[in-house]
Parts: sequence; C-alpha cells; structure tokens
Amino acid sequence: MDKYQHSVLLDSTKCTGCTTCLKHCPTEAIRIKDGHAQINEKRCIDCAECIRQCPHQAKKAVYSKLEAMDRFKYKIALPAPTLYGQFDNLDDIDFVLDGLLRLGFDEIYEVSKAAELVSAYTRLYLKTEGTVKPLISSACPVIVRLISLRFPSLTSNILHMLPPMEVAAQLAKQNVKREHPELKDEEIGTCFISPCPAKVSYVSNGFADYKSNVDEVVSISDIYFMLLNKMSPDNEVMPLCDSGIIGISWASSGGEATAIFNERYLAADGIENVIRVLDQVENGNITNLDFIELNACPGGCVGGVMTVQNPFIAKARLRSLRKGLPVSRNTPDRHEMDYIPDVYLFDNIPTYAPITRLSDNLAESMRMMADIQKFRELLPGIDCGACGAPSCKAFAEDVVKGKAHVNACKIQEL
Repeated sequence: MDKYQHSVLLDSTKCTGCTTCLKHCPTEAIRIKDGHAQINEKRCIDCAECIRQCPHQAKKAVYSKLEAMDRFKYKIALPAPTLYGQFDNLDDIDFVLDGLLRLGFDEIYEVSKAAELVSAYTRLYLKTEGTVKPLISSACPVIVRLISLRFPSLTSNILHMLPPMEVAAQLAKQNVKREHPELKDEEIGTCFISPCPAKVSYVSNGFADYKSNVDEVVSISDIYFMLLNKMSPDNEVMPLCDSGIIGISWASSGGEATAIFNERYLAADGIENVIRVLDQVENGNITNLDFIELNACPGGCVGGVMTVQNPFIAKARLRSLRKGLPVSRNTPDRHEMDYIPDVYLFDNIPTYAPITRLSDNLAESMRMMADIQKFRELLPGIDCGACGAPSCKAFAEDVVKGKAHVNACKIQEL
C-alpha cells in the first residue's frame, strides 16, 4: 500500500512542546518528544483540530496555490458553498462566481449544484432494499477515515455516495468535453476551493481504488483575498448561480441531513461530538435513525480551518443568501430516478489497520492488553501529559509497545 499523503503538517521550528495539540487530537496521534510534537501518520485523520488549537501556529494545512492551474488549457472552478458565506454585505452569489471568472477560470461548476443531485440520489439510496441503517454520510473524508481507523465495525453503515466535490468535478469535465470536443483530457483542469485540508488528502490519496477527478485544491483563505480585488458592486454580472436552498445549506451542519426529507436523522459537528455519536451507534444506544450526518469541523464546513470568517457569522450570511432561492434547482430527470448512476457511487471503503489493534496475533494482543492494564494501575491517572502522551492509558500502551520509557512519567516513581 502506498504511503498516505497527509495535508496537516508540523512546523517544528514553531513548536514549543506545549501539550495543547496533544490533549485535543481525537485519535491520540500526537506525542511530545525531545521538546516538540510528533505526529503518528498512521493515526492522523487530517481533522485539523491541532491547527485549530495550536497557540503557536506550529501546525499548518498543505494545499495548492492557484498558479498550479496554469498547466491546464481549460480551467474549471469548483467553489464550495462555504465560500459564499465569507463576504460581508454580499446579497448575490453571482458576484462571487463572476469574480472567479475574472480570476481566470473558464467555467464555474458549483459544488452546491452537485450537492442537490447527491441529496436527490441519497433519498433514493435510503429506499433501496437491504440498505444498512443508520446510513452515515460519506461527504466528510475525515469521518470516513475516522470510522475506518477507530470504528471499523461501522464501515458497512457508510453511504457509498461520492461527495459533491467529486460529483461536481466529474460532471464538469463531462460537460466541457461535450461542448469542446477539441480539448484533450489532460488539458481540462478542475480546482476545488476548499474550507478544509481533509479534501486535499482525499484528492492526493484517492478513495480506496477510486482516483479523484479534482486536479488541485486551493484554500478559501487564499481565494478570498484575490476575489476581493475582482468583486465590485459596480460590476455587471450575469445570472450564474444554479443552486437552491438545499445546495447552499450543505455548508452548515444539518444541511445534508434535512435534504433527505426524512425526520429520522441526526446531525452532529465538531470532532469530539462526532466521536460520542459514533461510540453510541457502535454500542447500539442510538436506534430508530435512518441517516446520520457527521462533520469534523464545528458548525460544519463553515468551521474549516482554511476559511476566513467566523463560522457563526458565515452561517448567518448563508442563511440570508438563501432567502428568495428555490428549494432546489437541480433534480435528476424523471427516468433517472429509478436508479443511481455510476458517476455518483464508489465501490470500496478505504481500509486501514484499526488504531486499537495492538498486534496481528490474537494471543500477543491479549498479553499486551494485560500488561497495559497492569502498568496503568501504577500510574497516577491524572492524564497530565508531562510524559509526552495524552493520557496515562496512552502512555502505558506506548511503554508496552516499546515506544516510551517507564521513567518518562514525571509525577510518580515507578
């Protein structure tokens, strides 16, 4: 298996060795060693919680610069609906889309447009006989990787629907090829304007055996300042927006779930809340649900670390922009509602070694579990982080695995 390419990296020159990121990492992927944080790449899910929490800006997101699109002859922008909530006093989405064209893009395909189609087919998916419920949305790549690593028993609950970003890239390229048959495949480039680094990881690594149709991922925070120079209330803009309330609502937590037109749903955001929900689903404590929408970022995609605006303000702006829009501008043709086209589906879930697995050998795992429990009883149990691990339990596991020395505990003589 190829090495997983992460989009959240550590700048060790800025790291002071404080334990802030250590305490907030949802998969305990961070340790403090030799005065600096270290990230275990096998455990990292690119949720960007360390970026959000680090007081020294020692964690950073990796993404492309807009200049990376210069290698393509025909450039397609794929703006996430979150982008529209970044601008103050914006009363028409068309100004944002016009600004993207003025930046040099040849065409715009709104991700919110694809989201409305995904919502329509999700409703059909839920009615399919044999569907495991509750279905868990696959739109957030952090959630899919988190389930694979920490809740592998729930992989069968994941909705096998490609995220709107990916659907938008596929449909956009198909449209361009149809309208410009003279263009070669390699001359057409798609650029997703993203609120979070997890989408970068998705594009870089593909999705199991599926290769992404997105060519570059740029940050909303970069595009924002470029667009400010191109957007003006004096500009004459064409009616470019082709999204409705459903598509724009995907930017906030609950937007995807409410679009299934079914009250048997749950929507949770923020990685800690997400883990609580998954724990309860795995334990059978949440029942009578058909659909679960989970977003790693607080508030949904509006809370991504590659945005500019406060997520609560962005959410309020999007709510204002939705006024006057139709519920949806994009629904499949009637004859296409009998089945879900292949362009919307993926076959396999990415598989990783569960982070709870101690060994591939059952007997060895049992022995290690016993040793961890025995050693843990000797520890103070205050989870101070002074040893460089996030908790006494994690420290005990590190010691048994040979990754830490018993004397690393500073609180108690062992």
